[in-house]
Amino acid sequence: MATLFRAAALTNYFEVAEHLGLNPQPLLSKYGLSRAQLADPENRIPAAATIALLEESARASNCITFGLLMAESRQLADFGAVSLLLTHQPTLRDALRAVVQYEHLLNEGLAISIEEAGKTVIVRDEVVTDPPMASPQATELAVGALFRLCSALLGAHWQPYSVNFTHEAPSDLQVHRRVFRCKLNFGDEFNGFTCPADSLDYPNPTADPSLAQIAERYVESLPRKAKHSVELDARKMIVLLLPTGRATIDQVAMTLGMNVRTLQRRLDESGSGFSDLVNSVRRELVMRHIENPRHSLGRVAELLGYSVPSSFTRWFKAQFGSSPAEWRAKHIKKTG
Repeated sequence: MATLFRAAALTNYFEVAEHLGLNPQPLLSKYGLSRAQLADPENRIPAAATIALLEESARASNCITFGLLMAESRQLADFGAVSLLLTHQPTLRDALRAVVQYEHLLNEGLAISIEEAGKTVIVRDEVVTDPPMASPQATELAVGALFRLCSALLGAHWQPYSVNFTHEAPSDLQVHRRVFRCKLNFGDEFNGFTCPADSLDYPNPTADPSLAQIAERYVESLPRKAKHSVELDARKMIVLLLPTGRATIDQVAMTLGMNVRTLQRRLDESGSGFSDLVNSVRRELVMRHIENPRHSLGRVAELLGYSVPSSFTRWFKAQFGSSPAEWRAKHIKKTG
């Protein structure tokens, strides 16, 4: 079944479109969407249509920061029912963990992870769809919205190190600098941001433990994920875990809260296998990384979960008919 987003993903779409002189109605119709569908933020709309709408709107308005402009005005309330819980978490770390735990209530296509790296925390925020789609506008919207959440909870204490994107930098960074106010890294290895680990443990002055318990009971009472989402859930975990070398069926099953046999059975029911999913994600991500001249081929191999470069070379040649070095040389020559 196709990936669905909450209609809240398009919060502020009309305001940004009209500010840029764009008539949104023909674009909505082109992708099978309507104002009525978007009026209720809890409505579910096709992810493919949402992403295509954002990309086309950026092109039609000649505004490469269309998605980020939408994120700039996001409020905590735009996170829906989960916002009630986030507001009363004792620390930002707890709030981000709640976002990860209930990301299925926010957006089926979000894949978020929090990684400790010494005194630095890496927050990965990827947009994952089935089938995969190029989505720079949706990615900047997702990262911007999560960044705004952190800022809303910590205020002046939110001082991130960097915001990171895998796509290349636009020619004008004015909007990015205004929204993020920190170092910007484009053509990077992941989408998301980095921040000091201790900032995640700064007390949230708005937290109320009693209200947090009430909010958690309410959120827990909301409908759980449907069975058909297991393939997408596994795909999201593979995207997040591949660069760490931990995208094994055991690790993915544990992260999804089930045993290996259950995951295998659920994937079989959906018509896919775990190794097929890993291979599909690798094919999707390899072009993101190999086309980036900043990444050595050895680093590309690591980002795809290969500890031995020769294994990556064999896989790449079987998939694309040439070695990574040959493919990159031809690609650079063609586009250079």
